[in-house]
Amino acid sequence: MKKLIASCAILLGTIALYAQPKLSKDNIEEVLDAMTLEEKATLLVGGGWGSMSAGSMTASSAVLVPGAAGTTRGIDRLGIPPTVLADGPAGLRITPVRGGDQNTYYCTGFPVGTVMASMWNTELVQELTSAMGNEVLEYGVDVILAPGMNLHRNPLCGRNFEYYSEDPFLTGKTAAAFINGIQSNGVGVSVKHFAVNNQEVNRMENDSRVSQRALRELYLKGFEIAVKEAKPWTVMSSYNKLNGEYTQQSYGLLTTILRDEWGFDGIVMTDWGTKQGTVKAVKAGNDLMEPGADVEIERIIAGVQAGEITQEELDRNVRNMLEYIVTTPRFNGYRYSDKPDLKAHAELVRRSTPEGMVLLENNGVLPLKDVKTVALYGTGSYDFIAGGTGSGNVNKPYVRNVAEGLAVNGLEVNADIARWYEQYIALEKTRLGNSGSGSGILLGDPVISEMEVGRSFIERMEPRTDIAVFTLSRNAGEGGDRYARNGDWYLTGQERELMQDLADVYHAAGKKFIVVLNIGGVIETESWKHIPDAILLAWTPGQEGGYAVADVLCGKANPSGKLPMTFPVNYFDIPSSTNFPYNNNNAQGNNRGRQSQRRNVDFTEYAEGIDVGYRYFQSEGITVSYPFGYGKSYTTFEYSKPVVKAGTDGFTATITVRNTGSVAGKEAVQIYVAAPAGGLEKPAYELKGFAKTRELAPGESQTLTVAVDAYTLASFNEAASAWETASGTYKVMFGASAADIRATAECKIKKAQSWESHNVLAPAQPIN
Repeated sequence: MKKLIASCAILLGTIALYAQPKLSKDNIEEVLDAMTLEEKATLLVGGGWGSMSAGSMTASSAVLVPGAAGTTRGIDRLGIPPTVLADGPAGLRITPVRGGDQNTYYCTGFPVGTVMASMWNTELVQELTSAMGNEVLEYGVDVILAPGMNLHRNPLCGRNFEYYSEDPFLTGKTAAAFINGIQSNGVGVSVKHFAVNNQEVNRMENDSRVSQRALRELYLKGFEIAVKEAKPWTVMSSYNKLNGEYTQQSYGLLTTILRDEWGFDGIVMTDWGTKQGTVKAVKAGNDLMEPGADVEIERIIAGVQAGEITQEELDRNVRNMLEYIVTTPRFNGYRYSDKPDLKAHAELVRRSTPEGMVLLENNGVLPLKDVKTVALYGTGSYDFIAGGTGSGNVNKPYVRNVAEGLAVNGLEVNADIARWYEQYIALEKTRLGNSGSGSGILLGDPVISEMEVGRSFIERMEPRTDIAVFTLSRNAGEGGDRYARNGDWYLTGQERELMQDLADVYHAAGKKFIVVLNIGGVIETESWKHIPDAILLAWTPGQEGGYAVADVLCGKANPSGKLPMTFPVNYFDIPSSTNFPYNNNNAQGNNRGRQSQRRNVDFTEYAEGIDVGYRYFQSEGITVSYPFGYGKSYTTFEYSKPVVKAGTDGFTATITVRNTGSVAGKEAVQIYVAAPAGGLEKPAYELKGFAKTRELAPGESQTLTVAVDAYTLASFNEAASAWETASGTYKVMFGASAADIRATAECKIKKAQSWESHNVLAPAQPIN
């Protein structure tokens, strides 16, 4: 009898084992029903913090791809595999060299977000990120933690290089192209940091206090465009609070707006950290806690058992996770190669990057002619900065510098100057490394300060060279904001003296002087831009940056980038500057758990409302150094035949652009719209569309057509909790920049329209 009972028990166990469902795209509900409470809680929590080694900010305890930022947890019993998440707005970030492995796993260093936005070319952005997504796929990663798309509220935000623009429309359209490129490979993105994460100082705890109108029109609008047009797989909630509530615990943000209003159907994950409010995060619609900790699993289980998390809420999040998992390459058994075509991707980056470089000044010196030898100054000429620091950095196989680029373009860089700089840079890197100021997970490689160069040395080198080029460098990144001081926002005295000496010596000899700006964000330019004969804003444009700079200088490529933000005359011309930690030496770091209330550290009031960037400068008539949308070319363009036709949903605008110069080039046309008077107070005009020509030969024309729907024209009425597009006559402007309107037309919207929204995320008190 005992043997019979034992046999039956074994049989029943075997039947139960074989009866367990294995996850497929067709049986998600069956698997959900089969999961235990512990398994459900486990699926909502990432694989955990691991080793901080090998150049990774975090490494999962289950190392599937070394150097990846994290994983989701697998459940073998139900055929649920772990999936891999890795950093990378400017390219995939994984460990390039692995112990006991002769292979290398470098990733292409693509242009940073600001460069992509400067292209004003969504097709090119998508082409670039299609290549980036291929590296995500072939290195065995399921989701890249990008794009970063927080608004450039203030130019000193440390991570602006990762982000796109001061304008939400340009931000949203660029991000949508980025997402579509990545996801065309069958891998996913995580748009971040949702939302209003516009400073790094105390980013874990800072409370962003912003009006509902500014929130909707500026800080959420780019995310809205990206979600609706590109359907990202995942969204990453930010660390900070929004009007008193952590974003990752905000039902109004993560469910009411993101899912109910915008129709998002992917998963929401937290940024990398463990906050106390796990239960609130689950209820808010935050599906995945990253990087994950066992205590979070325990909190979820306890929350369900105590009735704080309903079964419906738990299952909703688990279902979202299962639906995500079945789309991933890892679930679908993709056999990744670990060998993407890095050579082809590098060639694409070099060819594309000049479209994101902005020619700020050109007094007839560029492209270079009758130049054979170059006096190349500046540490950045030899130690070029490809991208910012922190999680936005990429482990690249190399970085091409300006000296290398000039050489491959057939120019001779003066060897004595080059040797002096190379020795100085090597010594400084050794010194900084020995002093503990060298590379780190967030800091990246040490930033070398400018070398002191005497005027007498410049005078000795001048007769041996045809032209002088000076590369001015700045860098920033995750974990800290920039400063409104010399050596960051302003030039140092040494930099200014070197620039003036180079100009004086070379101009006295009848020769020219050029400045290349190898910077991640806006700096002060008004006080010195008259000194050089040309200024090329190269940004931090990826691993091929030095080659691309030289291609532009030598005329192999015609720069067609335009500014995605304003360069003001003075820092305090920017309305947000009085509410930003621009010089707060004691504010850096996370300050986790502190209860004090320091302005711009523990809370930041967005008192400027919608007066951000060109919206403010153009409305108030304030002079700027370089306006939003500005950028010169080696050729000239004529705008003609502006036509605007109203339709049942907005209007269609067309403009003909003709190349009136002597070389081929591209032109980005910006569509600004001024709303009729009455109703909500609005900026003078706002960007509502843009298009870029193909490369036009001299004399060639192209007609561009841009559709602008009624919802894009709407403003947010806080009193009615609704988007509203007024009836009346709209002025449509075709601009080469926000300050250079080349043609205008009018359009009459006969019927006012409105779109109701939920009354959520209101500040507790008026914003001062």
